[in-house]
Amino acid sequence: MGTTDTVLLWALGVLALVGGVLVFTLNSMARVTCALLGSLVCVGGVVTVLRLPYLGVVIVLMMVMEMLIMAVFMIAYMMNPAGLMPMSMLHNKRGSLVISAVVFAALVAGVFLVPWPDRTGVRPGDTTFQVGMSLMGDQMLTMVTLGFVLLATMVGATVLATRRGRYDRFGDDLDQRPAKDPTGGGVGR
Repeated sequence: MGTTDTVLLWALGVLALVGGVLVFTLNSMARVTCALLGSLVCVGGVVTVLRLPYLGVVIVLMMVMEMLIMAVFMIAYMMNPAGLMPMSMLHNKRGSLVISAVVFAALVAGVFLVPWPDRTGVRPGDTTFQVGMSLMGDQMLTMVTLGFVLLATMVGATVLATRRGRYDRFGDDLDQRPAKDPTGGGVGR
């Protein structure tokens, strides 16, 4: 690992840690969501710097979508406006502080006290392929095919669920000007 990778790894690690701390110190769900998103994106960056780009990108994509959905549901369904009202993310503050300090100390001690194994063999050329094979084994083709079938099913269900097409408001010959919206809210109004 080069100097740039090391600096990037430390910077992303510190930013991920700061974002994690902000999750428990900010006082609104919307701000906590943004802090958690930033922390998890930094974790995806750390995984990418560690030369597992596929997993890093998957972590970033999953976390962005998850936090986006969380923010939308907070805005739509929370009693306070958009999760911006002050609140505390901590319950049993003393107990949780003691437990988290003990767990953190145990993890740090584990990092330094565990005898880490030395690398045997050579590093694989394509880590993405290796991760895919270890996750799915001989069923890789099945899973890729299943992914395309699921995508086609979602697109087909969406198309079949809509009553009108993209150009229906322009008429059969696409000559209706101004466009007439079948729902009643025409453009010319």
